Amino acid sequence: MSVLKNKATSSVLKSEKTSLLRFFTLYVTMISILIGLSSLFYYETQEKLFLAQQRATLTKYAYIQTKRLKVLHHYFYERKTYPRDERFKSAIYDIDLRKIFSLLENKDIRFDEDIYIADNYIHFVKSLDVYFLGAKYLILEIKDDGVWRDEIWKMIIGYSLLAFILFMLFGLYLAKLFLKPMRDSIVLLDRFIKDTTHELNTPLSAILANIEMMDTSVMVEKNRKKLTRINIAAKTVSTLYKDLTFLTLEQDKKNNDEKIYIKNEVLDRIEYFDILTRSKNIALKHDLDDSTIIMDKRKFVRVLDNLFSNAIKYNIRGGKIEIILCMNELSVIDTGIGISEEKIPFMFDRYMRFNKSEGGFGIGLSIVKKILDEYKIKIDVHSKVGVGTRIVLSW
Repeated sequence: MSVLKNKATSSVLKSEKTSLLRFFTLYVTMISILIGLSSLFYYETQEKLFLAQQRATLTKYAYIQTKRLKVLHHYFYERKTYPRDERFKSAIYDIDLRKIFSLLENKDIRFDEDIYIADNYIHFVKSLDVYFLGAKYLILEIKDDGVWRDEIWKMIIGYSLLAFILFMLFGLYLAKLFLKPMRDSIVLLDRFIKDTTHELNTPLSAILANIEMMDTSVMVEKNRKKLTRINIAAKTVSTLYKDLTFLTLEQDKKNNDEKIYIKNEVLDRIEYFDILTRSKNIALKHDLDDSTIIMDKRKFVRVLDNLFSNAIKYNIRGGKIEIILCMNELSVIDTGIGISEEKIPFMFDRYMRFNKSEGGFGIGLSIVKKILDEYKIKIDVHSKVGVGTRIVLSW
């Protein structure tokens, strides 16, 4: 029971991890965008605050420089040296935005902004009311040491990491809270499957054994037909039982890999399912070349049984099944109900059933996919609703 419990827990954890991964992918994306936008807004706010502080200083400098330009304008013939200041650099432009004189290091002038940062410099653009020296615009430039920017980024990174961690912890709590019903349902379903498996073992073995021992030659036709229906039902339940047993007891057993002659195994399983095929009047054709594979025979039979039983179960009455085996490729083709293209990627999920009219737990194809992935066997599914399905295994 301890082993079963551990396997049930493992199954739940895998499903939970998949759901958690999908949830966190979306959640992390949304949180990253939110934190990114908040960081950008905070940076722009701090930049505006910094420029507002610099504006006061540069306004004072502009007043001083304007006075100097006024003096130079009135005494131009006596003083022809442009006024300089070690605290800032400046330039003057006329009303047509043509340069009159410039000491600026950065030539990127934006006349539509009164203060801005250009590379590593801060520019302040002042419109003059009186055109001293023909200047309409006075531009002041001071060096931006970037210290304020480094401090802001340190704060942004620090607070962003803290916010991200808090959001992740909150998201993990929400995810576990929302996934709890799914976890409980999976645990309940797994427990039900295990209990069902144990209950099926004894009666199913007795039914199959007694059917094999019955002498149909002495039976009247009416009883022979009844026995055939019992045999069909027993083999259908037997396939499901073997899947349940594999799922709950055998899938973690050590592999006993051997060289398998696929043609022999396919013929053996065709014979096993012959009574089910005839019950739906399905024409079964096969074209089998010699081919081999190295894998656990027990697992290979589970793959064949599920593919063949599905081809019969979801086929139409009077339909066809074709099995083709060539070198390193096995194809199972049926004329059944088919499946829409958008649902194909989900057909291997455990408990996934697209046709509620047929029995089963929806575990057969998930077992197939698990085994094929283990042995690196590729499976391709081509299906069309109302036409049929073609499944190809290649290795």
